[in-house]
Amino acid sequence: MKKPTHRLLGELAVFASAFCFYFSTVVIRWSQAEVTIDPSYFAFFRFLTGFLVVCAIMVFRSQPPRPQRYHLLVGRAVANSVAVYFFYMSVKYTSVAEANILNMTYPVFVALLSWGLLREQRDPTALALVAVAFAGIWLILAPAEIDIKLANLWGLASGVSASFAIMYLSVSRRYHDANTVLFFMFGLGSLLTAAVFHKHFFWPNSTCLYYLVLCGVAGIAGQFLITIGFRYITAVEGSIISSTRILLAALLGPAMTGEGSLTSAGWIGALLLFGVNAALALRRVHPH
Repeated sequence: MKKPTHRLLGELAVFASAFCFYFSTVVIRWSQAEVTIDPSYFAFFRFLTGFLVVCAIMVFRSQPPRPQRYHLLVGRAVANSVAVYFFYMSVKYTSVAEANILNMTYPVFVALLSWGLLREQRDPTALALVAVAFAGIWLILAPAEIDIKLANLWGLASGVSASFAIMYLSVSRRYHDANTVLFFMFGLGSLLTAAVFHKHFFWPNSTCLYYLVLCGVAGIAGQFLITIGFRYITAVEGSIISSTRILLAALLGPAMTGEGSLTSAGWIGALLLFGVNAALALRRVHPH
């Protein structure tokens, strides 16, 4: 049984990771008032920073990467790269709150993918919860009229692609240690974004570099905090605490970004999504 202090450490680390992931998107919004930086450059800088940090850790520990199933590592890296790019595009074209809430739809799509791909994990109750989640998503996408705001599809696409990244991660961790997964995720992410979006890259001045570093460090801090946190708490606890990013985004948006508050329909959608994420996490421990 985990010591109470270790459990508390884990809970605080995962909650801090949720804030860090949220804060990285706040930085992108702040930057728009002073400089013009394409979302792909923010994504590239996040991957490059993470790659350098993981390499430094591996050198310090004399622990090289130990790949076994390359297709899993590559799949995880590609899906994660797409998810981060879509996520940052969502921040550019919508509110920070909407982008974060829609990005956190990935547990719902993981449940949907599991139903379609893993027969042994088919659960009618989970499918019903997915239906409730989609009702919440609809309230966030179209809170005032029967018309989807197309810009919000970036956030929804980030949730879909993140679900594939999580599926790949779940299988990949059976064969690889965390640093090997991170090494390929950050390394291939850097190469992919540079290959596809290099035209958007430039030598940053001091202001641009400030925002790029701040966003990158926040994203990497979130990644390492969640890794540390999951050592001391269960996957269910971690999943539920991670989902508090939905509530953080809804609550802190007006204060940190100056954006308007969610509508009442948007709040209902956010709370429905948070509740479904928590319920899906609990069902992984208490299946039908």
